[in-house]
Amino acid sequence: MNPKVANAGVTALARIDGGAALAELARLATRTTYKGTLKLLNTALDQRARALGLGREEVEELAVPAYGLTEVGRGGVELGEVTALLEVQGVKAVLRWRSATGKEVKSVPAAVRRDHPEELKELGAAVKDIDKMLGAQVERLDRQFLARRTWSYDAWRERYLDHPLVGSLARRLLWTVDGTPVGFADGALRTLADAPVERGEEVTLWHPVGRESAEVVAWRDWLERHAVTQPFKQAHREVYLLTDAERATGTYSNRFAAHIVRQHQFHSLAAVRGWRNKLRMCVDDTAPPATRELPQWGLRAEYWIEGEGEEWGVDATESGSYLRLRTDQVRFYPIGAPENAAHCYAGGYTMRLRDGAEPVEPLPLTGIPPLVLSEVLRDVDLFVGVASVGSDPTWQDGGPDGRFREYWTVYGFGELNQSAETRRVLLARLVPRLAIAERCRIEGRFLHVTGDLRTYKIHLGSGNILMTPNDEYLCIVPKSSAGTAVQTGYVPFEGDRTLAVVLSKALMLARDTEITDPTIVSQIRRARD
Repeated sequence: MNPKVANAGVTALARIDGGAALAELARLATRTTYKGTLKLLNTALDQRARALGLGREEVEELAVPAYGLTEVGRGGVELGEVTALLEVQGVKAVLRWRSATGKEVKSVPAAVRRDHPEELKELGAAVKDIDKMLGAQVERLDRQFLARRTWSYDAWRERYLDHPLVGSLARRLLWTVDGTPVGFADGALRTLADAPVERGEEVTLWHPVGRESAEVVAWRDWLERHAVTQPFKQAHREVYLLTDAERATGTYSNRFAAHIVRQHQFHSLAAVRGWRNKLRMCVDDTAPPATRELPQWGLRAEYWIEGEGEEWGVDATESGSYLRLRTDQVRFYPIGAPENAAHCYAGGYTMRLRDGAEPVEPLPLTGIPPLVLSEVLRDVDLFVGVASVGSDPTWQDGGPDGRFREYWTVYGFGELNQSAETRRVLLARLVPRLAIAERCRIEGRFLHVTGDLRTYKIHLGSGNILMTPNDEYLCIVPKSSAGTAVQTGYVPFEGDRTLAVVLSKALMLARDTEITDPTIVSQIRRARD
């Protein structure tokens, strides 16, 4: 969209009183990546908060509409003798129909199309709006770990647990009530021992950092026992503890350095996760690192990046923005420290000092709160895991002039990062339940799948595949919808696309004689012959 049009829309919304406009402003603030438009959204929300005498977070909570849902995740509308049932399933809204006899029908009844066209149109719009809002609320909730939020018990129940829309997410998360961890099952808040918790004073969002491993495992078992699928990783959330290498470097982490990532994908992910970033251009210009300000902690996190490549049209778009970035250090500074900057291509960050300001040294990593360190490094791991060219199955040739062949190979088949280790542990529990379990085994970094034609090794980090005995690469490009149609039974959380890709590839390769895609078949047959 044209930024001027977007900005005009935000300005118009900001001038409209009422909950609907406020809700849309709050939703857009979680999804907008363009810096100028995001600034307008934040200004509008801050002004509305001051006018209401509330905090910004409270305004965002109160702005979420119910969209006609009359109970948590459910609602019904009578249209003549037919009932339209609106239900939240996972992070999507589903519209179902029930006839006068109480029987569910698969499609919209003819009588509804004929007699209630406007109501039908409104229901369709509500489904789309709910889907958008659910996505925004998932992102907002997932970012609450660093917000240091606490709620009074009554306000939390109203805005979260019992809210018709947000409750469908909040009831699948873990919380602490007066310090006691609880989850929601069988109509009530319950402890690990399933004892009901009916009242409390203070509520916070539960996080695995600082918890005993036995407690974390116990909550994973509890979620499985109650068949709770979390809207994002919480009990299975990766925890990034300080390493010996980071203790040695002292003030910076090289854990996610020397990766090649797609710039525009990285830029979008950073914005969604609350980071501020500037696109690197093939011009003589400087830019700050990607930064995330953490005012509740008095900190600023930085991820140092630079443009990669020099050839216009190969390494950059026609407008001059780099297609790829090379990653470097993660650092932390006091939130008010002068900003670092570096040439978009050459790197070499230095601190911008104005008006006689003194330079500020980066903070020792040992002094960063473990929760902050873990969540920031988890963000960076996400950026690399999603945007790295190493995760692209079509890059086996190494990209332009084969420059990245070695990187692609190391990333695509190398040691597992923290998120892949979490995936490996989960797959060890999921695979035995699959119909193809007898054809699968997990060894080291790979899920081994025995087909009728070949044996395959699926890397648990990238999803890339090798065929034994010669470890010949098998290129399978997953469809964009991969993960939505894979039937694997219970999965404890949503949002891990690589997990879905690994499972879908395993299910397909276990029955390799039934594969009809000529591109895949030709690779398997060629290796076999």
